[in-house]
Formats: sequence, C-alpha cells, structure tokens
Amino acid sequence: MKKATATKAKTASKEAKEDSSPSQQIDARIKELGDWRGETLARVRKLIKQADPDVVEAWKWRGVPVWEHAGIICTGETYKAVVKLTFARGAALDDPSRLFNSSLEGNARRAIDFHEGDTIDEKALQALIRAAVALNTSVRATARPVRSQKKPKSA
Repeated sequence: MKKATATKAKTASKEAKEDSSPSQQIDARIKELGDWRGETLARVRKLIKQADPDVVEAWKWRGVPVWEHAGIICTGETYKAVVKLTFARGAALDDPSRLFNSSLEGNARRAIDFHEGDTIDEKALQALIRAAVALNTSVRATARPVRSQKKPKSA
C-alpha cells in the first residue's frame, strides 16, 4: 500500500512540474539541486536576465533550462561535477575574455563549464550574452522573407 501511495505522489509531482511555466521549472531545478550547482545555475540565470531583460526562459529536452531571444542564446545543463552553459551559436561570437572552455571543436556551439569554487567573470559573461542576442537579432533582421513563386502565364 505504501508503494502505491509513493508512486501516486511521484506521478502527481511530475504532472505538476509539467503543468508549470518554464520559469517555475527552472526554479524547481535550482531548489532540487540544493548545492553549489543550484547556486551557480541561479547566479548565471540572474546574470542572463540582467544582460537581456527581454530574454525568454524555456524548458526543453526533458529538463534543460534554455534562454532565448530571437533564437536560442544558451542552455544551462547541470551535471555531477559541472554546470555547463552552452551557447547555440558560440563559435560565431567573439570571446575576448576567453570564457569558452568546452565544446571548442564544433562549428556552431561553444560552452562554459563552471566547476565548484569557480569565480564567474560577470561582466564578460554579460557581454557574451549581449553579443549572442545581437547575433540572433541581426540574423533575423537580415533574413529575407520567403516569397511565393508565381506561376508563369500560359500563352
């Protein structure tokens, strides 16, 4: 009987999570972690929101916090020994402070791995966030609209 009650409680908790907003799901993840990873994710999230007040939070791929503005800016994954901030188009961004320290071999993405005890260069991270937003919005602004093809008139 206890097992069935525990299963029902887990199912209800999972359904409540699925029904909540992405911001609430990210809040729950931070609370669930309850250690340096949660603190780091919360700090990074705050810096992203400060750098871009128009950022939209999303919850994708079964539990990954995502920050978007005219496309994905970055994701915030948590692992046992690292909090990974992956920039979707990081390879196209200038990184004068050399924050990117992971996923350096790809053609598109770049990531920053934060380990326990790491200090976050807040100004450099916010500059990188703003550069990612600028890249996303510039691509959208310069993209050509799709035009319908006109059928040639029959003679």
